[in-house]
Amino acid sequence: MLPTLLLSAAALFFQISGASVTVLPPGGDSVCAGQIVESENYIGQDNKVKVQHVTCPGTTIESRVLGRQAIVDTCGNTCNTNCFTPSGGGPNPPDCTVIADALLFDSQNVAADFVLGTGVNNTIVMQYQSCLSFFVNQLTTDLEYCRVDWASLISFIAPNCQSTQNAHGGNCVASDQAWFAQVQHS
Repeated sequence: MLPTLLLSAAALFFQISGASVTVLPPGGDSVCAGQIVESENYIGQDNKVKVQHVTCPGTTIESRVLGRQAIVDTCGNTCNTNCFTPSGGGPNPPDCTVIADALLFDSQNVAADFVLGTGVNNTIVMQYQSCLSFFVNQLTTDLEYCRVDWASLISFIAPNCQSTQNAHGGNCVASDQAWFAQVQHS
């Protein structure tokens, strides 16, 4: 099973072009050991949500097929929600709402969908105050997903995976294991 990763939303919004690279230690705001921040930006109507495109060198998903593959459109695909037990330490749902709203804003003002690469370049991370959400492509080809769908997942997981449900955040794993989205305390 892939280690817990946070989705790096920066790749959704811009190309990496000679940006400086920062290596973070595991824990805190990092989503994997040896995490490398390839790019960072802020999104949403008021540019409050930090978005990072990160790589996780120790979690390479090897491509089994040579040559350029078609992008797999996963918009609207179903996923299974899991809340993380025990209770305590979950994100503040209103902070997660800010991330969901930023995704909705960008779906109308940037593009409805985003494409996420594979291998070590498979993670988009979004953070606002106590809320951290990430999206991970577990396919061996590029994946396309809808910002509106990710916003819906955040809006569902944040308030429904709290201490009152004996939880502290959660994720939603695609029925075919192609991707997962996670919401947790930053």
